[in-house]
Amino acid sequence: MSNVCLVIGAGDATGGAVARRFAREGYTVCATRRTLDKLEPLLAQIRQGGGVAHGFGSDARNEDDVIALVEHIEANIGPIEVMVFNIGANSPNSILTETARRYTKMWEMACLAGFLTGREVAKRMVSREELAVSGKAHKGTIIFTGASASLRGSAHFAGFSGGKMALRSLAQSMARELGPMGIHVAHTIIDGAIDTEFIRTQFPQRYALKDEGGILNPDHIADAYWMLHQQPRDAWTHELDLRPYMEKF
Repeated sequence: MSNVCLVIGAGDATGGAVARRFAREGYTVCATRRTLDKLEPLLAQIRQGGGVAHGFGSDARNEDDVIALVEHIEANIGPIEVMVFNIGANSPNSILTETARRYTKMWEMACLAGFLTGREVAKRMVSREELAVSGKAHKGTIIFTGASASLRGSAHFAGFSGGKMALRSLAQSMARELGPMGIHVAHTIIDGAIDTEFIRTQFPQRYALKDEGGILNPDHIADAYWMLHQQPRDAWTHELDLRPYMEKF
């Protein structure tokens, strides 16, 4: 069985690009979304390029779903060497009209789901007997996708910021605990507009800067994720920020 790259939240932009990038490098890709049929174009694209891909409709907020997903992949497809957590959870709203239900859902999507998937995958990575050589082997990579909201709160983004900041803290804690066990835990700050249909239709003036490098290309984000996975243990990056040259920070 070949090694697996598990992408939680393999959407049409960053998640899909990461899945394609790792497939090109020979990894078997396991991609998840809440609805399986939305994955079909991505899976077909990977397979047409000669890659191997499996899709799963799964709720990453549900502990039983996550446990079953990881167990199935490890038992039937291959060992998970890379896990990329890429669930968005961005739903702007005024604090004056925000509800407890919406706020809780955003936290569940942005952070709880990251904890559940990160925990289950880390258990498997730590237990790899064939790589347990005095704790010096690189047993796997876990990457959490963050955002500008991981660093600062903005008006109308209280729920999103709360979840993303919590995810960043989770990533830090996991990195400090799991690094000595050979697991590279990284957190990315994606700070800027990404080349998506949403940006094209809702922000046409910004999208017009695409050819000038004014918005993030998902394939270039995926290249950075591959670089993180390839880093030697003596020079690991924990947090990497990616933004267009013109973005203020």
